[in-house]
Amino acid sequence: MSGFSHIPVMLEECLQGLNLRDGGTYFDGTIGGAGHSYEILKRTSPNGKLIATDLDSDAIAAATERLNEFKGRFKIYKSNYKDYDGVLEQAGADGLDGVILDFGISSWQIDNCDRGFSYMKPASPLDMRMDRTQALTAETIVNDYQQKEIAKILKQYGEEQFATAIAAKIVTARQRKRLTTCGELVEIIEGTIPKTFQSGAPAARKSFQAIRIAVNGELSGLYDCVVGLTRRLKKGGRIVILTFHSLEDRIVKQAFKFLESDCICDKSLPVCTCGKKKEIEIITKKPLTASVKEITLNSRSKCAKLRIAEKII
Repeated sequence: MSGFSHIPVMLEECLQGLNLRDGGTYFDGTIGGAGHSYEILKRTSPNGKLIATDLDSDAIAAATERLNEFKGRFKIYKSNYKDYDGVLEQAGADGLDGVILDFGISSWQIDNCDRGFSYMKPASPLDMRMDRTQALTAETIVNDYQQKEIAKILKQYGEEQFATAIAAKIVTARQRKRLTTCGELVEIIEGTIPKTFQSGAPAARKSFQAIRIAVNGELSGLYDCVVGLTRRLKKGGRIVILTFHSLEDRIVKQAFKFLESDCICDKSLPVCTCGKKKEIEIITKKPLTASVKEITLNSRSKCAKLRIAEKII
């Protein structure tokens, strides 16, 4: 898997945000090419430990190879990070000193023609699965979902203003033949969105994002996961989260706001009855973004937002 590549976004900001401890135990829920994980193990040598998850078998193989020099100090599980309870139980971890979640797709996944993530690869199959053993693919959604379901996905997950029109064109096109490639879908989208609205970002970007999110269930359970993983931190432990679109960032922001709250009772009540205590200190009152230098070197870092919180109880 030496061909698997992924430039870790905001690497130094993430590592500083984690406030690494010698001998600490860290959880990387989306290990990818192990860019962040490698530095975590390197900077917590010789006793720091890492528990990681990923759904992509190629990513796991690449990460295992990359981390080989730290053998015995890390465990990688083919699992969704949202199933952290089971993973941490298997790993025998009672508490964590830090958590990192990087929701970005690796450059290798985007550029690999077999994976179907990119609207820039017309011959790629309509796949978009992180876990290639699952049944649901982008092809299934495009060809088998009802028009209203497709429109809802495009609007809800892609914030695509032409969602209804694109869904209608997809249904019309698939009546002639089954849609199987990214190029066919891009052609439909570009033929639907008025040219005056195609002067900026690629016309298919929002729709591809939306379908990818739907295929992988990326937003489902995310709020509860952020809250739950934060609560697995030891006092003083940090959670660091990189998001790449507004929907993810909004959920993370809401989860942090809840954890930071000292009481969630109806304000009309004379006394608190919920018993909720402030659980975190938000380190980043506003999300951090990549520097101009990093964006120049890695354009995919342009839309990244980094939020950091520290467990205080």
